[in-house]
Amino acid sequence: MRARYGVPLGIAAAGAAGLLYAAGFEARSFRLRRVTVPVLPPGMRPLRVLQVSDIHMVSGQRKKQRWLRSLAGLRPDFVINTGDNLSDPEGVPEVLDALGPLMEFPGAYVFGSNDYYGPTLRNPGRYLLEKVQGRHGLNGNPPVVGAVHNPWEDIRDGFDAAGWLNLTNTRGTLKIEGLSLELTGLDDPHIKRDRYARVAGGPSDTADFSMGVVHAPYLRTLDAFTADGYPLVLAGHTHGGQLCIPFYGALVTNCDLDTDRVKGLSTHTAEDRTSFLHVSAGCGTSRYTPVRFACPPEATLLTLVGRE
Repeated sequence: MRARYGVPLGIAAAGAAGLLYAAGFEARSFRLRRVTVPVLPPGMRPLRVLQVSDIHMVSGQRKKQRWLRSLAGLRPDFVINTGDNLSDPEGVPEVLDALGPLMEFPGAYVFGSNDYYGPTLRNPGRYLLEKVQGRHGLNGNPPVVGAVHNPWEDIRDGFDAAGWLNLTNTRGTLKIEGLSLELTGLDDPHIKRDRYARVAGGPSDTADFSMGVVHAPYLRTLDAFTADGYPLVLAGHTHGGQLCIPFYGALVTNCDLDTDRVKGLSTHTAEDRTSFLHVSAGCGTSRYTPVRFACPPEATLLTLVGRE
C-alpha cells in the first residue's frame, strides 16, 4: 500500500498545502515596495509617488481595504492608480472607501479592462496558450460576447470629485509646491481602447517633469511613450505573473511584454531613446483565481530623483 499510494498521496498533500498557502496567506500578504528612479531634471527636488494598481476589489475584502487606507500614512506627493479596481460589480463603495484617505492627496488614474467589465471564469492554462500563440486580451482574440458591465462610471465620478485627474487618452497637469507635473495617459490597450494619436507629441516645454501612465504595458504603447521622449512610464496589469516559480520567476505577463520585466523597475528602448518603466504587480487577483504564489500583492512608493 505504501509503495503504491505513498507518492501520489504525498504529491496531493503538497499541492493542497501549496494552494492553502497561495490563497490563504500570500494573496493577503500585502507589501510596500520602495524604488528610487533617477528621472528628474538635475536640481529638482525629489518627488514621492505612490502607485496602486490591480486592486480587483471583491465585496467583503476587509484586510485589503484596511491596508489600502493605511498607505495614506506614507504622505506621498501624489498618487497614481493604474487601473483594474474591481473584480465585483458590488465593490465600488469599498474601492472608494479604501482609497478615500489617499484621495486627500493629488492624484491621477487610468482604467483597465476589469473596471469596465466583470471577470469571467477561465482556465488559467489559456494564458500559457495565448502566450505561445501571441494572442492577448482583444489583441488578436475575437470580441467578448455577453460580458458583464461594471459600474465604472461611479468610480470615475468618485475619483473626479476628489480632484484626481482622469488620464483616459488625454493629458493632465498636477501642481505640487510650485512644480508643474505633466501626466499623459492612455485607456487600456488590453481591450484596444488606447488612442495614442490623441496625446502624441511628447512632453510639453512648459512642464517641469512629464511621465506616461497606462494600465497594460503593451509594447506598442511603451514604444510610443519612449519614442516621444517620456522619461518614465507607469503600468500595471501583469499581476507580476501572479503564479510564479521560485528562483525562476513569471511564466506569463498577459500581454506582449517579456517576463523579465513583468514587475518592478526596468528600461525600455525605442528609436534610440530609453525610458524607465515601472510595472506594478498589483495588490489583488481575479475573484475566480484568488491565489498568488512567489509574487505577493504590493503597492510601490517611487522616489523620483534627479538624473546624474
